[in-house]
Amino acid sequence: MTSVIPQGLSEQVRALAGGEVSSRALVERTLDRIAETQGTLNAFRRVRAEAALREADEADRLLAAGRRLPLLGVPIAVKDDADVAGEPTAFGCRGEFPPKTEDCEAVRRLRAAGAVVVGKTNTPELGQWPFTEGPAFGLTRNPWNPDHTPGGSSGGSAAAVAAGLVPAALGSDGAGSVRIPAAWTHLIGVKPQRGRISTWPEAEAFNGITCYGSLARTVEDAALLLNAATGSHPGDLHQPPPVDVLSAVRRDPGRLRVALSLKPPFTGTHKHLDPVVRAAVLRLAERLAALGHEVVEAEPRYGVGVGLSFLPRAMAGLWEWSSHVPDRALLDVRTLTAVRHGRLLGGRPLRLARAAEEPLRRRVGELFSRDGHGFDVALSPTTATPPLRIGTMAELNSWHTDRATIAACPYAWPWNVLGWPAVNVPAGFADEDGTLPLGAQLLGPANSEPLLISLAAQLEADQRWYERWPGGVRAGAAGLG
Repeated sequence: MTSVIPQGLSEQVRALAGGEVSSRALVERTLDRIAETQGTLNAFRRVRAEAALREADEADRLLAAGRRLPLLGVPIAVKDDADVAGEPTAFGCRGEFPPKTEDCEAVRRLRAAGAVVVGKTNTPELGQWPFTEGPAFGLTRNPWNPDHTPGGSSGGSAAAVAAGLVPAALGSDGAGSVRIPAAWTHLIGVKPQRGRISTWPEAEAFNGITCYGSLARTVEDAALLLNAATGSHPGDLHQPPPVDVLSAVRRDPGRLRVALSLKPPFTGTHKHLDPVVRAAVLRLAERLAALGHEVVEAEPRYGVGVGLSFLPRAMAGLWEWSSHVPDRALLDVRTLTAVRHGRLLGGRPLRLARAAEEPLRRRVGELFSRDGHGFDVALSPTTATPPLRIGTMAELNSWHTDRATIAACPYAWPWNVLGWPAVNVPAGFADEDGTLPLGAQLLGPANSEPLLISLAAQLEADQRWYERWPGGVRAGAAGLG
């Protein structure tokens, strides 16, 4: 067997199937790397060391017997809002949570594909913020620059992938929570169509705005994890038609019309696109034009309704999830404020917010309609700023935290209201040293994951983002010894 651990998810799948490496070797190396970095990066809330090694041994037995599954024997991580049998789901909160008796549907599907879940990654309380910090677990740091956050709320998953601890991880996205940390850690982050990955045992998560998504270093790896987790449970409220994301990785997207959108939606609060982010997105737009696509500045017609539709759904979702917390008194005072608002917004305001979704889809959908503008894809910043410094919002009250969050991350959340797919791609760095990653979003209409993935793969072949690693990570992660 090889003495070098392959880095990518697809590479590890192929190496395992070819007998070049064992699942135990992959999992042992992963556990070693987690232990080495936990005191600095702090990516994980729970590590399943003994269980993961047992599952790796079983995967090796199946591989030796000739069994082949899409992810057989590969170590992955999942965010700590996904149920894993035998582990608590604390979702960033303090308190004693009981172990879950069953996997959630997404984790069940990943395990059925052969994946070994090595642990659960850190997330801020109830996934609210674009930073992964909290009294329950401390500070999760960015592998590219430990003085900065990896983002949130899937910050632990992003940090684990960016640092080479795992080749891919499951996150969740309710207002950009896959795409924001992907942008700030130089990763591919896929937010799929609502319902593409089941949220069961919840029929829908956060009143339909939250979905699971994949984080990986390459488009192929993100698509592979997405495909393995995809599928519906009979109780799901949203069950979109199937799409083929795997073949899209190697499919030419054709010549597309791309809407370059730099204006954030209306929120009634101050927002400013950092010039370094604007320049990075414009450089990506130029590359798309050089690849043969037509790029035209155009803005989705969000209006004021998108914010009014988002807020009650998010706040009521926080109220509902807070009922699972053993002791609400242990919650951050900002969370308690949001929970109180959610209780008030969970009746008629929530019903009105949900009723506004379809008219909003029609209005924003004009951007993609052949009877309207006829664009295939939109390109926008993923965030308005480079990665925030650790502790930037630690001492802020609820009102100022919300305003600072909107100012840093005003671009991602409308697609959660719409329920449509979006993919973050790396867009360069904010500093000359290459320690502050930036991202851009590819946004599409309903069920457009194959097109977005195909275009992301074309950009990746041109830009070769995956060749850049945080300082010292690749050398530290590559060998067995």
